[in-house]
Amino acid sequence: MIHMIGQALLGLVIGVVAKLLLPGADPGGMIVTALLGLVGGWVGGRIGRMLGWYQEGHPAGFGMSVVGAMLLLLIYRFVA
Repeated sequence: MIHMIGQALLGLVIGVVAKLLLPGADPGGMIVTALLGLVGGWVGGRIGRMLGWYQEGHPAGFGMSVVGAMLLLLIYRFVA
């Protein structure tokens, strides 16, 4: 249970950093920001594995998680 809370807080931090790095009006509140960060970490890990930066099973680093969240935020802005 503690691990899930930690992941949610880390996702929130990653989502906030991604929103700060991309200027403009962003739809969504705190829950959307946390989900954006969580999924952004997954996307960043996938991108890093495709580029050969991470091995299978290793999580993405903070920077790559933010890049993944920024990519998702751009997609979210176009959809919403």
